[in-house]
Amino acid sequence: MSMFGAILRTATNSQPTKTFLAWRALHTGPVTSFHFTPILCAEPLKKKKKIDPQILKQREERKRKRLEKQIRRLEKNARQLKPVEELEVPMELIDEQKQRKRTGVKVSPEVLEDRVLLEKQWAKYRMEQKLQDYQLIDRVLAAQTKALNELRLESEELYQKAVQVDAGLVPFKAVGPVATPPIDGYEMPDGEYLDVSKKFE
Repeated sequence: MSMFGAILRTATNSQPTKTFLAWRALHTGPVTSFHFTPILCAEPLKKKKKIDPQILKQREERKRKRLEKQIRRLEKNARQLKPVEELEVPMELIDEQKQRKRTGVKVSPEVLEDRVLLEKQWAKYRMEQKLQDYQLIDRVLAAQTKALNELRLESEELYQKAVQVDAGLVPFKAVGPVATPPIDGYEMPDGEYLDVSKKFE
């Protein structure tokens, strides 16, 4: 009761500052005089060194020159296609180019004339053979048409059966020589392979 009496006595006092302090001192919670502050993992700021403007200008100039050089290199190689390994000539063949080079063979005028005459004869022979084939086909078609017309005069039913498509000719199968002969003892790969192709990104 003595505390409340003191408060009341100070409330009647003419000094408002003391009254405010007295009311502030009144609390019902436990007194905690110790508390933790958050951990501050920092260090004092370093002072920035003053750099000469001339040095900064030189750095910017070097950067600009480096970029211009890269741009020129890209523009120079822009039209170059990606190399295809299959189309490149091996270095062994390039080294043996002088050994593999054939010397020009001089052909006499008589041989050249014989070759020209031989080519003309061959062209004439092929033209006659082609004309004979055309004539043979025309004769076969004419005979077929004449036979079908005669058959139609005899019997319409036999004519309709004759002009029908033979279904036995459609599933045609033929076994002949292949591009490469079979290899004895060849084992088919199981599908696994090592990809050694170069990638250009």
